Formats: sequence, structure tokens, C-alpha cells
Amino acid sequence: MKTIIHKANTRGFANHGWLQANHSFSFASYQNQDRIHFGALRVLNDDVIAPKMGFGTHPHDNMEIITIPLKGVLKHKDNMADEWIPVLPGEVQVMSAGKGVQHSEINGSVNEHLSLFQIWIFPNKQNVKPRYDQKKFDILNTNQLQTLVTSIDENHEGSLKIHQDAIISRIHLEENSSFDYTLKSKNHGVYIMNIFGNVIIDDKKLESRDAIGISETENFSIKAENSSQLLFIEVPMEF
Repeated sequence: MKTIIHKANTRGFANHGWLQANHSFSFASYQNQDRIHFGALRVLNDDVIAPKMGFGTHPHDNMEIITIPLKGVLKHKDNMADEWIPVLPGEVQVMSAGKGVQHSEINGSVNEHLSLFQIWIFPNKQNVKPRYDQKKFDILNTNQLQTLVTSIDENHEGSLKIHQDAIISRIHLEENSSFDYTLKSKNHGVYIMNIFGNVIIDDKKLESRDAIGISETENFSIKAENSSQLLFIEVPMEF
């Protein structure tokens, strides 16, 4: 089993006043040749956005973009619909930028900060028709894996779809519980963000916002030292 550890305090950080951004991989002004991507996973940003602030209209193409609000109200608008659409905690948003899309993202609250994860994944199809989708997921059941996103080429009910052979899922583990994770194939690796809590993976301790990339294995075990929540981003390592 091959592992790579990214401690929370080693991530790239940018303080823009209205935006506090943590970058797991090279992004904007943060450039680290050792952290360009993990397989098909290109970006994992952990952002906090001030009230009424956000990202003005900007373009994307040929990227699968997944946004997971953690706290607050995200509002999204793109040139496919040209109306502000709220995305709330418990919901997940996906956008296939494909041959090109223009969109805006803002904090929809006038008094509360917005906290979110944004994930970019390289697609396995180029210049597709842009598409957007979002879904509200049930509250996490303790110790049960919840699948959020899968490939558009697979018949997996209940998940959002992207143009890549990837799986995004999450789990809430109770104190002193264990969970065995099995990867889809030998070509896949999984990047795990410990959202909160303390867990042990491969004898390595992960605290809040620490991450680990795991590849070249079929499965591994996770032990939660206390109540913890994990985000799994499983992607092809060669694409």
C-alpha cells in the first residue's frame, strides 16, 4: 500500500480578506511541484467566504467540479440557467464544464460565513455538453458509507454523476468504531479528507482537516478515536 500524508497545516493558504482558502493541491498563487494532483483529482479547496461576497462570473472548461457546502448558504448562477440557485449544507452540487461554461458563486447570507469544499476532477471525456445538477442527501447514518457522486457511465441509483470513473463518498464514524474501505480497482486510489475528529489509518493518525492519499492496495481499515467525519475521493491514478 502506498500512502501520502498531507497535514492540515501544510496546505497552501491564501487570505484575501473576504476569502480564507486552504489548498490541498497547487492552485492560483499556491504552487507546489509535489502537490499538483492525486491521480484524476486536481483540486480540493477548503474555503470560508465572508457574507455577501464570492466569485464573480468566470469561465471553466473540461473539468468536473463538485461543491459541498458545510455551513451557510451558497448561491450559484451559470449561463445555462442565468438564475441564482441556493445550495445548502446536506446538498451536493456537480457541474460538468465540458466545452465551456460561465458561472458565479457567492455567499447568499448577509451575516453568516459560508464554509465549503470544492473539488475539481479531470474528466474522461472532452468537450461534452455542459451540465449542472445538485441533490439533497439524507443525514448520515453512523458508521455507514454514503455515496455522493459516481460515473455517468454507471447505473448507480441515488448519486450525482460526473464524466470520470470516480466515487465521492463520506462517512460519520462514532467513537472507537472501525470501518473497512474497499477500492474499486487496482488502478484507483482514494484521497481521504478528515473533516473532523481523530482517526487512525495504516498506523497513521489523522486529526481535523488532515488528509491521506492511498493507492496500490485493494482495501484498508479506519479506526476512529472519537466522533469523526471523513470525505473519500476515489479516482483513477492513471487517466
